[in-house]
Amino acid sequence: MALVAVFLSVLAATQDTSKAHIKLLTLLGRPLQIGVAETRGLFAKHGVAVETENSANSEEVRAKLASGRGDLVYMAVDNAVAMVELDHQDVIIVMGGEGSQNELMAQPEIKSIQELRGKTLLVDAPNTAYALQVKKILLLNGMQAGRDYELKAFGATPQRFAAMRENKSYAASMLGPPSSIAAKHSGFVSLGSVQQGIGPYQANGFFCQRPWAQEHRDVLTAFLAAVIEAQRWLMAPENKQYVVESMTKEMRLAPDIAAESYASLMDRPGGFAKDAAFDLQGFQNVLNLRAEIEGSWGGHPPPPEKYYDRSSYDAALAKLK
Repeated sequence: MALVAVFLSVLAATQDTSKAHIKLLTLLGRPLQIGVAETRGLFAKHGVAVETENSANSEEVRAKLASGRGDLVYMAVDNAVAMVELDHQDVIIVMGGEGSQNELMAQPEIKSIQELRGKTLLVDAPNTAYALQVKKILLLNGMQAGRDYELKAFGATPQRFAAMRENKSYAASMLGPPSSIAAKHSGFVSLGSVQQGIGPYQANGFFCQRPWAQEHRDVLTAFLAAVIEAQRWLMAPENKQYVVESMTKEMRLAPDIAAESYASLMDRPGGFAKDAAFDLQGFQNVLNLRAEIEGSWGGHPPPPEKYYDRSSYDAALAKLK
């Protein structure tokens, strides 16, 4: 029996080393589709072994990718644009995942955007992604950052929500499910949403260094195929109970908040995308927002294809067929 045990352990180690290893960088918490792909054996099925590494904020994630301490990133794709334009990195977006259901959530006593004048608002980083959403929504109400209110970099969504609960001087922040739903249950007030003020918005997606994608095309295709298959399983109505239970456990949510978050992410605009498809219209809005709010490209954004290459995604879809 001891010899059999040794043989099996050696065999397992041999099989594991035969898989291509990918290091995926994310913000706090494991993305749902990554958890599904792992627990359902989809990464193993497609011949990849995936290690995930969390970071507290997007700047840390971008620094890791730039220095080669990770292969792929899953977070808001405006960070990929920022890496190209601000950090001069050769980064490419390879697949989507989620739109944006962010809402501008404020302290319970604040009932209008005008009441944010002179207040401090929390963001992840002041010049990317959801900070630009904040700036746009307040600009629509005649308010500018630095003049009418202050932005404070504080990290990922769960950290911002926790900080707002602990310190009422942090007046508002952009939050998405499940944090936005938990905030409403705690009495926080929604002052507007991305869907209302900005429209379709390509939020979380996968991106990497372009040379890595070119050198590891087969590995990347296999990884994307596993994630697409996981997202199909995740969104299938018959798997609702399992997904809600997983959200309750992994995200440490109350069951009612997990159920409400599931309904929002699966059924409403800006949630999980079918087959993790990349929303070109939503991404054009991402670029338009950066051009308008940050003045990038002289106010005239380049075409989405500068930052997005769908060839590996198409290959992954073909692989699944």
